[in-house]
Amino acid sequence: MSKTFFNGIYVVATLLILGLLAFKVFQPIQVLPRMRLAPAYSFIDQDNQPLTSETMRGQFTLYSFTYTNCPAPCYNSNETIKEIQSRIGEVQLNGIPVSFVTVSIDPDRDTPDALKIYGESIGADFNIWKFATTTNKELLKTVVGSGFETYYEDKGDGNFALDPGFVLVDGWGVIRAEYRYVTEVSDADRILRHLGVLADEAHNSVGSAKLAYEAAHLFLCYAP
Repeated sequence: MSKTFFNGIYVVATLLILGLLAFKVFQPIQVLPRMRLAPAYSFIDQDNQPLTSETMRGQFTLYSFTYTNCPAPCYNSNETIKEIQSRIGEVQLNGIPVSFVTVSIDPDRDTPDALKIYGESIGADFNIWKFATTTNKELLKTVVGSGFETYYEDKGDGNFALDPGFVLVDGWGVIRAEYRYVTEVSDADRILRHLGVLADEAHNSVGSAKLAYEAAHLFLCYAP
């Protein structure tokens, strides 16, 4: 084997050892898993303005999925976001913005005007909480159903089967957490804590600490 090959092995081994040492020094470090890339999309928001996945880069985004006539537990998810919206100042975010995007699965009824009225009725702050959809139902199904892995089905007459929940995406467009009502109670405390974990990683993972964070991912040191 070539000298270049062995040099490459040496570099990888050295980085791994440094990462393990940094991990030991900087313990305890917890991270959120890098689950998969969030889907790309191009929607229209409540102000009839374009909202795209690229718009949300560089900030943390909490996605939810609903339609304006949806009963509980959709209403409960709105209450969770409202609580997070009111308590976001409790989290040390190191200057990283947090946004909320609620995607309607009923574009026939949920026009931009309807979404704006809906957002106003629940006390949403449109500066950080957007309501969006697209008239392209095939794209909507691909983004929500396949990309965000959130099940819904149009039952007709304005009724939908929906598995409501939240999806947390980091500033690089990577899904870092999912919260499903069917399996657990998705409370504001847990989501706020996870936002803090993401902010710590984004702020602190530089230099030798970056190796420690990579080791935390390697050893699955995930925040509960």
